[in-house]
Amino acid sequence: MFPDHTRSPTDKLLIPSSGHLFGNLIRFGRLLREIGLSIPAGGMLKVSGALAHINIGHRLDFYHTLQTLLVHNPQDLPLFNAAFAAFWREPPRARRSSGERRSSGEQHSTAPPTVEPPHNESPSHRPTSENNSSRCVEQIAALSYSPRRVSRVKDFASFTDAEVAEARDMMATLEWRLGTRVTRRWRAGGSKTIDIRRAVRHNLRFGGELIELPRRQQRRNPRPLVLLCDVSGSMERYSRMLLHFVHAMAGGFKQVETFVFSTTLTRITKRLAKRCVDDVIPTLPQHVEDWAGGTRIGEALGQFNVDWARRVMGHSPIVLLISDGWDRGDPVRLATEIARVQRSCHRLIWLNPLLGSPRYRPLTRGMQAALAWVDDFLPVHNLASLDALATHLNRLSHRRPVRKQQGLLAVAPRTAKSETLSETSN
Repeated sequence: MFPDHTRSPTDKLLIPSSGHLFGNLIRFGRLLREIGLSIPAGGMLKVSGALAHINIGHRLDFYHTLQTLLVHNPQDLPLFNAAFAAFWREPPRARRSSGERRSSGEQHSTAPPTVEPPHNESPSHRPTSENNSSRCVEQIAALSYSPRRVSRVKDFASFTDAEVAEARDMMATLEWRLGTRVTRRWRAGGSKTIDIRRAVRHNLRFGGELIELPRRQQRRNPRPLVLLCDVSGSMERYSRMLLHFVHAMAGGFKQVETFVFSTTLTRITKRLAKRCVDDVIPTLPQHVEDWAGGTRIGEALGQFNVDWARRVMGHSPIVLLISDGWDRGDPVRLATEIARVQRSCHRLIWLNPLLGSPRYRPLTRGMQAALAWVDDFLPVHNLASLDALATHLNRLSHRRPVRKQQGLLAVAPRTAKSETLSETSN
């Protein structure tokens, strides 16, 4: 049905050893998994089937076929490009002229030489020189084989103890800035506002004539941070790594309030303050009664609004709520309580570790009720997502985001209530 493409000399750019294409595809899939890409078990079978429909002698077609079937996350594209350029390379001219070919195992026992990616690739993915290609190969080696580095795209749920320790050190190097807030206090400064008291006092020597007009401006203080972390049973795969993240955030700001919740809310601010992470993280489950229990986000937020909101929400903080959204409580209660939290804070950011999966959809009743009141819905499943979060926080505006939930105030609870009634009737 399909034309029988004859091999051209450019095939050597793609097949290091003639007749070993499928074996090389398997090795390429292993390399992608080692550097952190999520490749399904049958992914290379689909690739081998798709190669029958293209001219494998055309490097660009071969590249785009592998990219389409193997890359499912935009942030994985730079790693894939570097791996493709390092693995599917043109053999050296000396080897081609002499006709000597090493076995497949010998070919991949050493680090591959550098090559350029497909010629028709976009400039953003094409190395500008041989040094850039070398850096791409070094990046792959650092992420896959070096014992001193952790893949930035590997999911937290699959981290080993050694990787958690290394990732903790890497999180400490991230730069977090939440911006500043305008206070009611004033200080001398060069704004347009005239300081009347200082003007009267300084001009007494001129007989009361306003000769000098000193200015004043409002003080700016760093914006506080409030952390609400879900430690229920559904978050158990991520809670270990996320607690290290919470500890790093708590130590990076002056005004930080930290809470964990499952069915109830527990404040852990004092336990995280001025204590080593190796001392506080293992002992936290002993001081939280409902650790790894059920999830009632609405009830926990209600307890926060009643007991703690007036103490910690007075200066319009940034609120980071970390949860997968699997709620066993009333969605109407959740929508009501999270709306109160949003009205009290400068920005409400929901961090969901499940959002890193391309197949995830926020279809649970709790998430649908809560999303109407969330300013930012972001993933927090690997180190790359933490980099993106740091960048996002550093770029936050000093103004509150435009919130248009007036029409959703009645819609979201009514929708959740109707779903509850329909489930009861069924």
